[in-house]
Amino acid sequence: MAEKGTSTFKQSYKQLYSFLRKKMNRAEVTKLKNIVEKSVLSALERSETDAFEKLWAEIRTAITAIEELNVRQPEVCAILLYHPILRGDYSMEEAAKSFGEETSIILRGIEKINEFGDKKAAVESENYIKLLLSMAEDIRVVFIIIAQHLRQMREAKNLDNAARLALSVESTYLYAPLAHRMGLYSIKSELEDLSLKYTDRKTYDFIAHKLNETKRSRDRYIQEFIEPLKSRLDQTGLKYEIKGRTKSIHSINNKLKKQQVEFEGIYDLFAIRIILDAPIEQEKAQCWQVYSIVTDMYQPNPKRLKDWLSIPKSNGYESLHITVLGPESKWVEVQIRTRRMDEIAEHGLAAHWKYKGVKEESEFDGWLNSLRESLEDKDVELKEKLVDFRLDLYDEEIFVFTPKGDLIRLPKGATVLDFAFAIHSKLGASCVSGNVNGKNVPIKYVLKSGDQVSINTSSHQSPKQDWLNIVVTSKAKSKIRQLLKEEAAKQADLAKEMLARRMKNRKIEMDDGIFMQLIKKLKYKTATDFYADIASEKIDANWVIDRYVELENRDAASYNTVNTASAENFVLNPERVSDEQDELIIDQNLTGIEYKLAKCCNPIFGDEIFGFVSSNGIKIHRVNCPNAENMFSRFGYRIVKARWSGKSSGTSNYTTILRVIGNDQINIVSNLMSIISKEADVKMRSISIDSNDGLFQGNISVSLANTSILEQLIRKLSAVKGVKSVSRLN
Repeated sequence: MAEKGTSTFKQSYKQLYSFLRKKMNRAEVTKLKNIVEKSVLSALERSETDAFEKLWAEIRTAITAIEELNVRQPEVCAILLYHPILRGDYSMEEAAKSFGEETSIILRGIEKINEFGDKKAAVESENYIKLLLSMAEDIRVVFIIIAQHLRQMREAKNLDNAARLALSVESTYLYAPLAHRMGLYSIKSELEDLSLKYTDRKTYDFIAHKLNETKRSRDRYIQEFIEPLKSRLDQTGLKYEIKGRTKSIHSINNKLKKQQVEFEGIYDLFAIRIILDAPIEQEKAQCWQVYSIVTDMYQPNPKRLKDWLSIPKSNGYESLHITVLGPESKWVEVQIRTRRMDEIAEHGLAAHWKYKGVKEESEFDGWLNSLRESLEDKDVELKEKLVDFRLDLYDEEIFVFTPKGDLIRLPKGATVLDFAFAIHSKLGASCVSGNVNGKNVPIKYVLKSGDQVSINTSSHQSPKQDWLNIVVTSKAKSKIRQLLKEEAAKQADLAKEMLARRMKNRKIEMDDGIFMQLIKKLKYKTATDFYADIASEKIDANWVIDRYVELENRDAASYNTVNTASAENFVLNPERVSDEQDELIIDQNLTGIEYKLAKCCNPIFGDEIFGFVSSNGIKIHRVNCPNAENMFSRFGYRIVKARWSGKSSGTSNYTTILRVIGNDQINIVSNLMSIISKEADVKMRSISIDSNDGLFQGNISVSLANTSILEQLIRKLSAVKGVKSVSRLN
């Protein structure tokens, strides 16, 4: 067994470098081999016992990618260089210099995907969305991870049941639908068949046995069907190949479940495929010529005609499908296509590289961009994002037309409103109804292939919340959510101006800190939600102002509404002096005095401070407290000196609030929280974030021991990409 394994490795190694030798010069190939081999040897010296196994797996993935996905030299180099770079034996910069910028770009994509580690984690997780986003950035990276997963599925027979189940779930949920969307139908079918084999071996074996059992009679029937057809085709002088193709075990199982019949009751176990060797300018003409011959010989079912010659699928699939009544009155599916079309049908977007090159913008690129926008939308619940993603993967397409005859592809179930947003966001936002084939219809009307559609608009129309239940495309949903958010922000600004005006009329000054307290007390997650409710009159502005005044008076009670006489007569009692070390010293050298830290400015150890005497004891304020000037000017006689002792004990914790402003971009909040959580001397108490017009503003309440820790935390938060400023509130 060991000899066989070594022989297989050498054979694969030779096959891989034979491929590279055709794409690169000898010096480049030698350099790549040396980098990879040196990295493996150095890893083995460092006792990384699995280094050779990793290289062997990479080689098998690269060969799978070459054979199944037509990948090129940069992708193969990236697969082989990933672990040397990960180990630190080689760098991205060196890869770009020696093997091209494309290789380093792909390597960064692979690195980003592997950052999210366990792809088998629950799919309804933030990491899963990050994985999908990484995949959406570069189609070449998608090819590599599909090749890697296909290779793992092929080899999963050697794994335990739990590992096979985990891989099968990934195949079913992500990789098979993704392969379908990319037109990789042979990979999709193989992944589905293997998933069924690993998860329901009994059903898989039953269908495989039945197919084998009926193979002889099926082959006989196929021969009986194609013999007279070949005779007619030979007379035309066309170059062609004709064959019968059995459908996948997974698709047959779906038919058994859907049609609820016995195996013998399924008539379309196979399809006849006619593949023409035609020059590109004659492809369509020759396909329709064959169509004419087939339908002359066998009665066609007009309802089962599928013309993807005139209008290819968005993943590039081109073919002509017809169902005809064959011998013994059995319905038979016939697929007519050219050699080029067949390769694209089997290998999807990967085959386009062979014919058009990687740099050509494809329909799939547009889909990737749309997917990225949808996944990055922070206003959408995680589950909704995943549902949208699944719909976008497995959608059946319809084709509709503008009044000028332009073709628009939409998923099955799309409405007039989807069509409007597909044309332009402004058209969608102002859509009131549509005209379909000359008939006026509402925005929720579901379109069918072949419909000619025009849109009726109104300047008074604006997006509504229930529109999200009408549209099915992620593009329309994403745009509607964005427009609703913009409208809410606009209304909130108007409400904010109106509230400020009324407060000014009542001669009340607005304090942002107190207002944030009020918003929290009223249980609003964001200030925007609070102002939106004022705009929609869910809460009354005057009632809000009254609550604000109550809260302001309560905060001011510590220094503004006290018993003056008792405060004037307050004496610092020497008997209350403590021998214990205290972090705070009041007046000259008094410690052990009861005091409270003022909530209006949240002083912490290291701040410049003073004491304010009230009937309730002493309140400690920061010298730059927003209320300090008022206290100094009105109640100077109540001010007492206060200072911190020389050194913080490290056991006390003080609460302070940080104001953070930055670009509203994905992961910025989680990055901030991650930094805080890693600080051993800092505890986060609460966080409140509000975003508008691409910016976010947030208040983060933290508990820490002193100002030096606070300053260090502010420096770290300020260094986060996208953060514009971090400042201490009040």
